[in-house]
Amino acid sequence: MPARLLTVYQAAELLGTSVRFPRRLIEERRITFVKVGRHVRIPEPAIAAYIENNTVQPVERRYGKVA
Repeated sequence: MPARLLTVYQAAELLGTSVRFPRRLIEERRITFVKVGRHVRIPEPAIAAYIENNTVQPVERRYGKVA
């Protein structure tokens, strides 16, 4: 089954942002999108990939003696 295609509004809701943010991602070609006629859709896996690629892992601090 093909991936679910989300509207810009649905993508914004998933990302927890305004609609302007996914539109900017599309304009800057920073996320995969599909043109369906004049409509723009974002595949759901593209949102998951964007989140994974932009997730910053915490730095583990090491406490100890400094030489």
